[in-house]
Amino acid sequence: MNTLRLSIPIAWMGLANLPFGMYGALVLITVPQLLAALHVPQPIIASITAAAMIPTFCGFLLAPILDVRFSRRSYALVFGALSALTGWFALLQLDSPGILTASLVLGFLFSNLFYNALGGWLGNLVPEGDEGRLGATFTIGNVAGFGLGAILFISLLRGLPDGWGPPAVALAIACPLLLLVVVPVSSAERRSARESFGTLLRDLGQLLRSRVVLRTLLLFCLPASSFALTNSLGGLGHDFAASERFVAVLAGTGVTAAAVCGALFVPALVKRMPPLVLYLLIGSAGALFTLSLLVLPRVPAVFALAMVGENVFQSAAFVVEATIIFRTIGEDNPLASTQFGLLQAATAFPITYMQALDGQGYGRAGLAGALTTDAGMSLLACLALLPLVLLWMRRERQARFATA
Repeated sequence: MNTLRLSIPIAWMGLANLPFGMYGALVLITVPQLLAALHVPQPIIASITAAAMIPTFCGFLLAPILDVRFSRRSYALVFGALSALTGWFALLQLDSPGILTASLVLGFLFSNLFYNALGGWLGNLVPEGDEGRLGATFTIGNVAGFGLGAILFISLLRGLPDGWGPPAVALAIACPLLLLVVVPVSSAERRSARESFGTLLRDLGQLLRSRVVLRTLLLFCLPASSFALTNSLGGLGHDFAASERFVAVLAGTGVTAAAVCGALFVPALVKRMPPLVLYLLIGSAGALFTLSLLVLPRVPAVFALAMVGENVFQSAAFVVEATIIFRTIGEDNPLASTQFGLLQAATAFPITYMQALDGQGYGRAGLAGALTTDAGMSLLACLALLPLVLLWMRRERQARFATA
């Protein structure tokens, strides 16, 4: 590991992820606020934001272009800047739902490509043993960016003179890109576009046949640590007699602080136990926490406890997921961004279908049904994965002894 890499603080590397979280806040918080103020019906607002999220699930299909020809830092800078500019354009289209939706989708595609380029790049750079620290700051960058954007953007748009708000938002998203300048370029092989695309199917086939990639996909596609309730609880404040203002304040400040706290304690744990085991422990402990909410009174204080607790566990799970992904990438991986994008997309899969299942549980038995469904599926997934995780760890130990 060269000295230049060691001289770059891991915190700086991870916080370069701020633009991704900030663009998410623009789509999920700021734009809905602006549309609601224009009296746009809620179903239309929901359909616009849902469409904008499409690239977070399928954007990884374009990740192979990030492993072609140019450095991943170049790709990260370009796509980060494009997401900021597209956000600026989107804010000028609030009276045109079709154009607004298309621009938000395009912007989230750029933002997702930025995210995958950054993840593949940093996964190549992080020294062995520091993947947990990078995973924590990478997650904090996302969470802090979202919280910062949720608070800052609406203030800029409402407080600045007409015409100045949208460019100020774009500048705010783009500013953290300056952090990328101090991070070195990966030394991984950069193939020509003709050579790389000519062998793309073969390379992807090898990637998908990789044992470590396949087992990681299985690990992430099951809902062991999805904590999809974080996406549903915000709309269930009435079940706890919580006012809209209470829910809004809690979502803007308490949830962000909880997510940061959840990310901070994981690196120390990763150094004491295998990430695979920690992943299942977080999932199991979080599920038991969810079940404990069944016996508590339905008052605003318990709603706050639920929101904060679920976000602490989900944030911790995100850090472990990022740590596992960074460890699968390794140093000088020519398909680093492709691999990062594929595995990161897998982490979003259980959140998506568990949110639907939690909704079905709520429809059948109210809040208790949602809590039981989410916790029960998580515990079942952890139990199913435990023997596999133990088997994988035993094989890893045998492989190390064989090469020692």
